[in-house]
Amino acid sequence: MPELPEVEVIKQSLDKKIKFQKINKVLVRNRNLRFKVPKNFEFFLKNKKINKISRKSKYLIFHLNNNSFLIIHLGMSGTIHLVSKKNYYKNTNTSFYGSSSLPVKHSHILIFFKKYQIIYNDPRRFGFIKILKNKKNLNFFFKNVGPEPFNNKFKISYLYNYLRGKKKNIKSFLLDQKFISGIGNIYANEILFYCKINPFKQAKNLTKIEIGKIKYFSKLILNKAIKKGGSSIRNFKNIKGNYGNYQNEFKVYDRENLNCLKKDCYGKVKKKNVSKRSTFFCNSCQN
Repeated sequence: MPELPEVEVIKQSLDKKIKFQKINKVLVRNRNLRFKVPKNFEFFLKNKKINKISRKSKYLIFHLNNNSFLIIHLGMSGTIHLVSKKNYYKNTNTSFYGSSSLPVKHSHILIFFKKYQIIYNDPRRFGFIKILKNKKNLNFFFKNVGPEPFNNKFKISYLYNYLRGKKKNIKSFLLDQKFISGIGNIYANEILFYCKINPFKQAKNLTKIEIGKIKYFSKLILNKAIKKGGSSIRNFKNIKGNYGNYQNEFKVYDRENLNCLKKDCYGKVKKKNVSKRSTFFCNSCQN
């Protein structure tokens, strides 16, 4: 699943190309996504302009000129392709688990602009596209989504008060989108490594210093990943067709049984499951 940095890269990519563009046509090939696409979806979007594209957590938000919003979540296998009309078969993949072949079978929604079209492709159909007709509905939709590390609410006091007395391990909390949004499995592993915190440590046993490290490194690592164009797992690319590079910076993720990369540490990276997710950590400096 794409995490905050990858969705931010997609947002920046699309915003450069379709901001202020009018939607000329919408084609829905399959309405049975995670949330069923309503019958009036095409009619509602036709002739609307994209004022801007923003992001909240792992969600893309298209701001339309009638003060409504189009929300896109890619789920586990969703991809977005931006196709130029000049060269239809040479599409630009701005998705996390992309595929240059783009099988038509899984291309469920097509949105046409003057020069481009957006194709939403999703083999597993865990993602969704949803219309929210006003700001009140938008706020309600996100009411249970926790602050992301770039939010002003993401403070040591917030983290400390939320985690105080909790027995659940800290790795599970980092994946809990009601607590912190935008962090997924890849970056949770990396953040805890930089913090030198064992992922299985109970939240109630964290010191304020450790909580301060979580706050600091969460923002630092996500920022670095965005600047590197995200992490290219399989074929993730930006709008220019360039791969992300942050996967080259991984210290523990997907490095099972390899040496720890921290200076003066002679430990090995181990792998266990936390909340049914693969968890990577150094058996020495994260003990």
